[in-house]
Amino acid sequence: MSSERVIRDDLLPGLADELEGAEATGVQLPPFSERFPGMTVADAYAVQRAWVTRKVAGGRRILGHKIGLTSRAMQMASQITEPDYGALLDDMFFEPNGDIPLSRFVAPKVEVELAFLLKADLHGPGVTIFDVLRATEYVTPAAEIIDARIQRVSRETGKPRRVTDTISDNAANAGVIVGGRAMRPDDLDLRWAAGLCLRNGVVEETGVAAGVLGHPAAGVAWLANRLAPHGEGLKAGELVLAGSFTRPVDIAPGDVFTFDYGPQGSFSCRFTGVARGG
Repeated sequence: MSSERVIRDDLLPGLADELEGAEATGVQLPPFSERFPGMTVADAYAVQRAWVTRKVAGGRRILGHKIGLTSRAMQMASQITEPDYGALLDDMFFEPNGDIPLSRFVAPKVEVELAFLLKADLHGPGVTIFDVLRATEYVTPAAEIIDARIQRVSRETGKPRRVTDTISDNAANAGVIVGGRAMRPDDLDLRWAAGLCLRNGVVEETGVAAGVLGHPAAGVAWLANRLAPHGEGLKAGELVLAGSFTRPVDIAPGDVFTFDYGPQGSFSCRFTGVARGG
């Protein structure tokens, strides 16, 4: 991914304000990539960091990270060769088996994932799958609610947003539900951890965790190494969403979702009200 920058630093706070406003009002932004045609991945992460910094300054806490675009199909569709990542903030976490207000979101969808709870720090470069497994206290089922503060398809040009838009939008992260049975990483073959996503009793998606870079811990290792050039790493106590192994499923008012992970248990949620984006 390109390390070049074309967006000036003095523009970043304004772009962060725009994202915050879109989230608050439900009025999606046109893709940044259309305003800045030469926008690079480095620009996108700079925008994301500015937005996360704004949220932390407003009282939010970073509790972990999410990894996205981990499947080969999604990478090819986005014309990239590696995943992306974003921050998990404290107000994004929802209890399992309860109601979730759609008014928190603009245009939400849900995905099936595994989450890694770390008991030790991980700092790249050179972090491996085995380092991740040693540093993990529990692996637990999770569902990620993704959202779009930036239009998924430009209303002006009809073109889909680019990966730089998704990264700017905190890698589309908006919510996390953790449930089921937390297990030690050596208690199961993580490649074959499977999940079902049921909406209103109908199976919408199924998948196995090997769809995440061949092994879900590979995504966590990638992130630790990807953060290293910024002088950052993964910290003990953080939760890392390793990447979805199903396609995202649309959410409508009143939908009841059940996430069934077999030996790792299951959990549900109901979405109430209406999304900010209508």
